[in-house]
Amino acid sequence: MNIHEYQAKELLRGYGMPVPAGAVAHSPDEAREIAKNLGGDVVVVKAQIHAGGRGAGHFIGEPACGGVRLVRSPDDARIAAHEMLGRTLVTKQTGPQGREVQKLYVEAGCAIDRELYFSILIDRGLRRIVIVTSQAGGMNIEDVAAETPEQIHTASIDPTLGLVDYQSRELATQLGLHGRQIGEFSKLVRAAYTAFTELDASLIEINPLVVTKDGGLLALDAKMSFDESALFRHRQLSELRDENEEDPREREASRYGLSYVGLDGTIGCMVNGAGLAMATMDIINTEGESPANFLDVGGGASREKVTAAFNILLSDPKVEGVLVNIFGGIMRCDLIAEAVISACRDVGLKVPLVVRLAGTRVEEGMALINQSGLDAIVATDLGDAASKIVAAVRARRAS
Repeated sequence: MNIHEYQAKELLRGYGMPVPAGAVAHSPDEAREIAKNLGGDVVVVKAQIHAGGRGAGHFIGEPACGGVRLVRSPDDARIAAHEMLGRTLVTKQTGPQGREVQKLYVEAGCAIDRELYFSILIDRGLRRIVIVTSQAGGMNIEDVAAETPEQIHTASIDPTLGLVDYQSRELATQLGLHGRQIGEFSKLVRAAYTAFTELDASLIEINPLVVTKDGGLLALDAKMSFDESALFRHRQLSELRDENEEDPREREASRYGLSYVGLDGTIGCMVNGAGLAMATMDIINTEGESPANFLDVGGGASREKVTAAFNILLSDPKVEGVLVNIFGGIMRCDLIAEAVISACRDVGLKVPLVVRLAGTRVEEGMALINQSGLDAIVATDLGDAASKIVAAVRARRAS
C-alpha cells in the first residue's frame, strides 16, 4: 500500500525525522491561508498523487506547468493551487493517462546547499533490509545506478544485530557529510529504520534529502509503501489508504479476495496460484502475445469469485481473449467448471475463451465444459492452452 507524501512526512516526523512545516490544502483558499501561516520568502505547492517525477511532469493541456511550484506570496500559492487542483498530472510513473490532483501539500521553503538520496528497502536477493544512499539526490536513482554506479552506497542490515551505529557513520562519510552532520544523519537513519521495522514498511524513500545552507539535514520529499499482508497490525495505516489513487479493477478485486494487477497486453488470464499465474503469463509471451493482467483467484474458486474475476477481466477494453488455467487440488475441477460456466453466462462473454483444467475430477469438469453449450475451447495442457488462445485471438482480429 502506498501513501501520499504529506502522510509519509507526518509519520516520519513522529519518529524524529526532520521535515519542513506544511499542511494539506483541498482548495485555492486553503492553500493561500496555509502559505500565509507558514510565512517566509518561499513556499512550495506540491501536487499529491501516488507517483514520482511530479516536478518534471506536466498537466494535460499545459505541458509547461509541473506538479511542484515555488511561490513567493500567499496570493501566488492560491493561483498555483487553482491551476493544479482538479487537473490531470502526467509523469513518467503515471503513464499517459496521468492522475487527477485532488489535494496539495503546501510546505515551507528552505535554502538548499546540496541534494542527497536516501532510502530503506528490502533486498529480496539478500533477504535483508538495505539502506541505499547517493550524493546524486533529486535524480532518478535507477538512472544513477545504471550510468554512475560508483555513486550508489549501500549498507545491509544483519537481522540478528539490527542497524549498527557504525553503518550510519560510514554512509555519512561516503555522502561527504562532516562534523555535526554525521550525528544528525545517524539520528535520521535510526528514525527511518525504526519507522520501517515498526510499521512493516516495504519502502521509505527520501529524494531529495537536502543539506541546508546552515548545514542541517531536511527530508524535502518522502515516499512510503507498506506490506499489505501486515496491515491487520496497523489499523491506523489502513486509514491512510486513498482509493482514488488505486486502479478501480484492483480495488474491486480486493473486495473478493482476488489478487489482480492490470498489465498492457490483450489476453486476460484467470489462474489459481501465483506460480501458475506467472508461468501462464510467460508462456503467453512465448507464443507472441502479452497478458492483460495477473489474476490469482486462490484456492477457493467459488461461483461468486469466478464471476467477479470475469467481470474484472472484461472491464479492461484491451482484452481480446480469456485463458482460464486452473489446477484443482483442494478445489474440485467439476465445481470450478460449474463456476466458469455460470460466470460466462452471467457476464455474457463475447471474446474467445480457452479453458484448461487439471487435477481432482478433471474428467467431470471437462465434460461439463463440453456439454455447456458455451463457445469455449478446451485445452489439454498449458502449452496447448496458450497456443489455442493466441490463435483464437489472432483469428478474430483477422475476421
